[in-house]
Amino acid sequence: MSSVKGTLYLKIEENVVLEKADVTIKDVAKIQLEDKVAKGRINLIRLHQFDPFVKGKNKQVMTFSILKVIELIQKEYPQISIVNLGESDFIVHYVRKQENPLWQFVKVCLISIIIFFGAAFMIITFNREIAITLVLDFVYGQLTGIVPKSATILDISFCIGLPIGVLVFYNHFGRKKLTDDPTPIQVAMRKYEQDVDKTYIENSSREGKNIDID
Repeated sequence: MSSVKGTLYLKIEENVVLEKADVTIKDVAKIQLEDKVAKGRINLIRLHQFDPFVKGKNKQVMTFSILKVIELIQKEYPQISIVNLGESDFIVHYVRKQENPLWQFVKVCLISIIIFFGAAFMIITFNREIAITLVLDFVYGQLTGIVPKSATILDISFCIGLPIGVLVFYNHFGRKKLTDDPTPIQVAMRKYEQDVDKTYIENSSREGKNIDID
């Protein structure tokens, strides 16, 4: 057990992305300690080991508490005082492999095209007072020169694409999620819970109902 003394300043960001499965303190934190040898050893302390062979998952996420980091450091250096200057809880994203730059460029182009035509569609529908059928008939007539008298390929595509877009945006179908990321509903509910908790605390403080020291 080491007898190194001193104050260690620790700073961790809320969100860390790594491409290596073996996570050390150096990968997630910045530390300052006068003893350079102890600082180097602390940087190499293992925090977590992701499984790089999980099938079908190129991305893994794990949340950590700063108390776990402090525990691992004090296990090796119990006489060091630790001052946390960063987050109390943080997230580590492990990305198993980097996407091909060409595929990234193609995705950016596709998204840009979708945004361009989506914005144009919204402008037209706004000017047409949100009459989707009239807009689709107008676009179809401009592209083909034919006045539609029944449902067109644009109408069918719109009817198919709308529910698919909703499912992708909300990231789940029934109890099954499309990805491991939190859904917009889960994010909204967490923000709502935080607002409710904050309101309870502020109301209790103003009404003198909170339990505090004398």
